[in-house]
Formats: sequence, C-alpha cells, structure tokens
Amino acid sequence: MKIIDGTNLVLGRLGARISKYLLSGEQVVIINAEQVVIVGRTDMVVKRYWNRRQRKDKANPENSMHWSRRPDLFVKRCIRGMLPYKRATGRKAYKLLKAYMGEPAQFKNAAKEDMSDISCTNVKSRYIYIGKVCERLGYNKGV
Repeated sequence: MKIIDGTNLVLGRLGARISKYLLSGEQVVIINAEQVVIVGRTDMVVKRYWNRRQRKDKANPENSMHWSRRPDLFVKRCIRGMLPYKRATGRKAYKLLKAYMGEPAQFKNAAKEDMSDISCTNVKSRYIYIGKVCERLGYNKGV
C-alpha cells in the first residue's frame, strides 16, 4: 500500500504516477487531497471545471457525467480520467484508490511516499489549490 501526502503536489503529474501504480495492482491512499494544486491561472482553472460541471446530456440529463465538488472525490475523478475506466482493468484499478481530506488517524504514523519531484515548488507558474477550486464551484465545508 502506498500512502501519498497530496500537500503541494501538482494534480496532473500526481495522477499520472498514481494511475501507473493502480494499473500495476498496488493500493494507493491519498491524504490531504484538498491541498493538491492545479497549475494555471485561477479564473481559467475555475472556469474550465465550472463548464465541465454544467455539461448535461440533452436527451437524458440524469445520465450525464457527475463531477463532485468535494475535494477528495474531485481528485479521485481526475485520476479516473487517466485510467482505462471503460475496461475491466481500469475499473479494477480504480477500486484500489482511496482519497481523504486531511490526515485520518490510521495514517498518522505511516510511512509516506516521497514525491517532492512533482511538487508545485518546482513549477514557475501560477497555481491554485483544489480546496479553493471546490469552494469556488460551491463546496461548503460547514454543511
């Protein structure tokens, strides 16, 4: 089992690495999912995900894609896009992924995977935290 602390990690690079782990059959746990970052201008990032949430199937809106506003489920959905989810191997791999907001007590003292090479400190561009994106999309922590 690989435990990954998502604090200041870039979502795309993190997703690519996690999808490789999942497809090889390893179980992956992401903690602090709300502190993963997306690189880009804040307004453009929020607009892209807002538009993605608004897409509906005209014939049958209930069958449209679902993009969650909760940060942990948001990260899981982004990683699902990097898996061959329509095949049995992709669905099986996706079931091996768990994401949490914050750090649950069971993972406090566990050894975490070192992923400092995909940190946002190595990026010379603007970025926004997933927690902030989800708040701008309508996620309310208090409810």
